[in-house]
Amino acid sequence: MAQTTQTKEELAETKETGLIPIFIMGQKYEVPPSLTIQKALEYAGYQLIRGCGCRGGICGACATVYRKPGSYRLEVGLSCQTVVEPYMYITQIPFFPANKATYDINLLEPTGETVASLYPEIFKCIGCNTCTRSCPMDIDVLEYISQAIRGNIRRAAEESFDCVMCGLCAARCPSELAQYLTAILCRRLYAKYQLAKAEHLEKQVKALEAGKFEADLRALMQTKEEQLKTLYKEREVEPAMADETWEPKDKSHL
Repeated sequence: MAQTTQTKEELAETKETGLIPIFIMGQKYEVPPSLTIQKALEYAGYQLIRGCGCRGGICGACATVYRKPGSYRLEVGLSCQTVVEPYMYITQIPFFPANKATYDINLLEPTGETVASLYPEIFKCIGCNTCTRSCPMDIDVLEYISQAIRGNIRRAAEESFDCVMCGLCAARCPSELAQYLTAILCRRLYAKYQLAKAEHLEKQVKALEAGKFEADLRALMQTKEEQLKTLYKEREVEPAMADETWEPKDKSHL
């Protein structure tokens, strides 16, 4: 791609307006340079119904493909985390149609054979590492796929823990793998069958089932809105840097 440059008139206009040119699905728009791609889309007049969620880089709904001027590279990222640059060419992939296996986790065994039967295409992996380079969360995607191929469910689950299911790895894979779907299968198998049960969680679930908090919930449901706001503002908030031993002063609701 040839280098796109601004004329003197365009530079003067950019300096005067404080806006930069970008291209969204081929159409030119001028937007503030401090915006993320997602906010630039809204500034340009797009109403985001699909392809936006948490706006904080967690949900993975805003997968985006773009090119920068003067570069042959097709780049990917999350539009809520990527800041616009002059003459960016942008398009979004809010959903990538990868092969998604259907299964009942209660009927599966936590083995490599299970993963292989549901996602046999993982054995087509050529080790090019394009998946890892495409990941906006900096996950070593190739590593967890390698662990899945070996049948190491625990390692595959742990290595893919930060996956946000954006699908950009699958979008760029020359072997047509569904890496992120393989990963969530491994995490489900690991959590269901291999991870040690949390004793405190099991205890709390039993307390819920026994109706321990029923009276408190009914009282809240009957509380007027203004009082609820007061209770919310006056609640004891867990400190940001609290360790795992922290407990609130009022333990009546634990």
